[in-house]
Amino acid sequence: MDGLFLHSLTNIGLFFSFVPMNEPTKLSVNINKIATLRNARGGDVPNVLKTALDCEKFGAQGITVHPRPDQRHIRYSDVAELAPAVTTEFNIEGYPNSAFIDLVLQNKPDQVTLVPDPPGVLTSNAGWNTIENEGLLKEVIAVFKQAGIRTSIFIETNLELIDGAKTVGADRIELYTEEYALKYVEDASGAIEPYKIAAMHAKGIGLGVNAGHDLNLENLSFFAEQLFGNLDEVSIGHALIADALYLGLHNTIQQYLNCLNPISWK
Repeated sequence: MDGLFLHSLTNIGLFFSFVPMNEPTKLSVNINKIATLRNARGGDVPNVLKTALDCEKFGAQGITVHPRPDQRHIRYSDVAELAPAVTTEFNIEGYPNSAFIDLVLQNKPDQVTLVPDPPGVLTSNAGWNTIENEGLLKEVIAVFKQAGIRTSIFIETNLELIDGAKTVGADRIELYTEEYALKYVEDASGAIEPYKIAAMHAKGIGLGVNAGHDLNLENLSFFAEQLFGNLDEVSIGHALIADALYLGLHNTIQQYLNCLNPISWK
């Protein structure tokens, strides 16, 4: 009896040694580029809503959109169509001008990500200075919190600015990962270190941690592995949609999910 009991304990121990104690990082697919392609010809091909629903069907755990004031890709009407249809996490990114604030409040996403994009910028290229913009961010975040919307701030790895994100009332930060992607090829360990420190610090002060910008099939696994336990979600658009042209959307999403799965790191 004692031998059987010890054998069972051993098996339980082996089982738990192979089961991660943290959930894998979630994948949110940014579908802006689908809207860019549609808008190039007018009409409704490719269909933004169908693509979003297909992404969910193929395993994505969230859909991200980043409408800009000129509506050059995602339109405000797209947001209104997507909001009631998306059944995973719906995340709206953007600069908090009055039109954006109204759009978010009208459509009540699960998450809003505040990005310091000046009008006309091609793509997001910097994180918030949460100290210089404390008043604006506090005011806007209070409005979204009142509406029950989780708020994330696009930010770099500066720990003082991450503390500032906590001060202004953010629920999460989204680490701006362009610098990681640029340095990864030459020095992966050096590239990841500031992000590991930043993510651990953010978690330590009670902030959730997302990440995004230039993450792809080449650099994502290492990023997710190194931040495992301190990384809630990644938002990926350009690289994922580009890969889907070659690999197909279903296969591409599966490959990105595999990059986030601890089992694939062994």
